[in-house]
Amino acid sequence: MKINRTTTIILFVAALLALLVWGFWPAPLLVESGMAKRAPLRVTVEEEGQTRVKDRYVISAPVAGYLQRIVLEVGDAVTQGQPLARMEPLRPEVLDPRSRARAEAQVAAAQASIKRAEQQESAARAAATYARNDYARKQQLEEKNLVSREVVEQAATHSREAAAELRSAGFAVEVARHELEAAKTALQFSITNNGEAAPETVSIKAPINSRVLQIHHKSEGVLVTGEPLLEIGDPAALEIAVDVLSADAVRIRPGTRVQLLRWGGPQALDAVVRTVEPTGFTHISALGVEEQRVWVIADLVSPRKHWEQLGDGYRVEAHFILWEAEDVLQIPTSALFRQDDSWAVFVIDAGKARLTTVSTGHDNGLITEVLDGLAEGTQVILHPDDRIEDDVRVTAQ
Repeated sequence: MKINRTTTIILFVAALLALLVWGFWPAPLLVESGMAKRAPLRVTVEEEGQTRVKDRYVISAPVAGYLQRIVLEVGDAVTQGQPLARMEPLRPEVLDPRSRARAEAQVAAAQASIKRAEQQESAARAAATYARNDYARKQQLEEKNLVSREVVEQAATHSREAAAELRSAGFAVEVARHELEAAKTALQFSITNNGEAAPETVSIKAPINSRVLQIHHKSEGVLVTGEPLLEIGDPAALEIAVDVLSADAVRIRPGTRVQLLRWGGPQALDAVVRTVEPTGFTHISALGVEEQRVWVIADLVSPRKHWEQLGDGYRVEAHFILWEAEDVLQIPTSALFRQDDSWAVFVIDAGKARLTTVSTGHDNGLITEVLDGLAEGTQVILHPDDRIEDDVRVTAQ
């Protein structure tokens, strides 16, 4: 009985010590894990862009004038040489009572000027007739040696001067008549004749076969030279314009593949970069941060039937494919951290974290290519914090 009681006490104490050791033993850290696996990997630059017509034609007013109402609508097809708009000469101003009285007075003054010029012409005609007859008489007297040659020459000079004054008086009459016509014009042509057909119009024609993209001036009205009327272009000849950060633009080259997603169609569209513009511009982001951005222009290569519903100025999401491969050993980028001058991860091995140095390749921000240091199927710790050290016990979620 005494031996059994001693054994029971020993067993009880041993169990109590085991419970104490188990209670104070450090528990494994609960971590999130990922797997090193082989799968396709693609490195892209993703930005929003928009479609635009390659060749846009802005039709402007060639002269100052009065535009007739444009009957075309946005989307209408036009052919080369088809009239797009017509312009009339500028219409005259309205004559208020004072302006009309002034115009009537100018007409009366012009009529009086005609009468004065006609009287001056009559006087000049009489003087010319007298000078011509005097010259003839003195020629006859010279033949009889009754006057000198000098007297005859003076008479000839007076005759020519009188003839010139007669012609000048005739011109003055014509000028006065034209001035009368000009004065009558202000009364003859008035805005009260609005609605009548203009005697002359300027027809503005389409330079190419295209469709109307935008109308700047649809209603009739006065335009100055060079004012835009409408824009035309071919919606079947679209390009993709995407503004990307300058740091990303230096990695994009002409010929880079582009995939267009979330544009509204059932499938992604393919495009190819045509040019990366050499000049950047400053853009203020929604957060108020200044960004240097660059326009990248791409051409659609998918069949027209796949994107025939796209038009000018439609939104697209462009994915520029910088690099891709089909069979790549990869891990989540969140598992990597810097260890001295290299990259490292914590590998889960037999319930413990093992610090492992790796060599990395391409990454797309979420997934990173592993060149050396890991085998396929290896379990790694994601988002390691300062609690995790080499040989620490861990448990994966």
